[in-house]
Amino acid sequence: MRQARKVCFAVLATFVAMATTDSKAEDLWVVYDGFDGPGKGKHVVLIAGDEEYRSEEALPQLGKILAKHHGFKCTVVFSVDEKTGLINPDNRKNIPGLGALKTADLMIIATRFRELPDEQMKHIDDYVQAGKPIIGVRTATHAFNKNSGKYKNYHWRSNGEWKGGFGEYVLGETWISHHGGHGSEATRGIIAKEAKDHPILRGIKDGDIFGPTDVYGVKLKQLLAKSKPLVLGQVVKGMKFGDPPREGKKNDPMMPVAWTKTYKAQSGKSGRVFTTTMGSSTDLLYEGTRRLLVNASYWAVGLEGKIPEKSKVDVVGKFETLPFKFGGYKRGVKPSDHAMKK
Repeated sequence: MRQARKVCFAVLATFVAMATTDSKAEDLWVVYDGFDGPGKGKHVVLIAGDEEYRSEEALPQLGKILAKHHGFKCTVVFSVDEKTGLINPDNRKNIPGLGALKTADLMIIATRFRELPDEQMKHIDDYVQAGKPIIGVRTATHAFNKNSGKYKNYHWRSNGEWKGGFGEYVLGETWISHHGGHGSEATRGIIAKEAKDHPILRGIKDGDIFGPTDVYGVKLKQLLAKSKPLVLGQVVKGMKFGDPPREGKKNDPMMPVAWTKTYKAQSGKSGRVFTTTMGSSTDLLYEGTRRLLVNASYWAVGLEGKIPEKSKVDVVGKFETLPFKFGGYKRGVKPSDHAMKK
């Protein structure tokens, strides 16, 4: 009898330990699910992890919009401090929860110079090798900074099979330059003439897309050879929505700030890509920029026929984001602090 009780207690203790471990793990990321819409049944994993542009604030808001207004299940993962469990964008070596990519229909990535351990990189590589769709946001052009080992192709300056790494080979461009004045010249989106009928641009007109982040430089001739520009970035003479465009060569020609392409993995499988060099948290304060990312999510998973004439992109809950700057993230925030009530 005593032996039976000991066995029962041991089994119970094991289940309690497992439940506790699972609970702690789930606290390291956030999931938005249970809402209706055209995206119902599709799973989007959003990967936040940059030191400057507040992806840890932008991607939870984007995930909430996609879930509540459009029905996508969204899992948001973050750069997290291993000891405290708090969000720490400066920690380049830990993004727990990437295992969610196993069931993902879309990966939205906004990382910068991450140096993830192989066991975490494997989840990303498995997803890429499966030829699944990807949306790259802002610093995803230089998403990874690990220049040796199994995943060295991902390094932003790779000269291997993937010249220019994940950014150039998969997304279309790696880090080149600040074309507009960083912190002094914002970006206004101008629709590329050849792309005016593209479904991603449904409900969007010239000037709707805006953001305080500056235009990034691209290798224009090389980009045009493999990608289709959708939006050109007009450099403006300041940081306000109504500021006039800057005169001169900065806008002649304008650099693409959003484009589509197809990537082909070593597995031989190919996937859709949408990339925008906009997308900081402050850019998401503008309706047109949010609509661009929402429409791109529909397109990426093959639901372009269901993009509304003007997709709903109302902010969900409070979105009082911090301005972009290094070291400017809010301290003491847990991933679960971004949870949303139905």
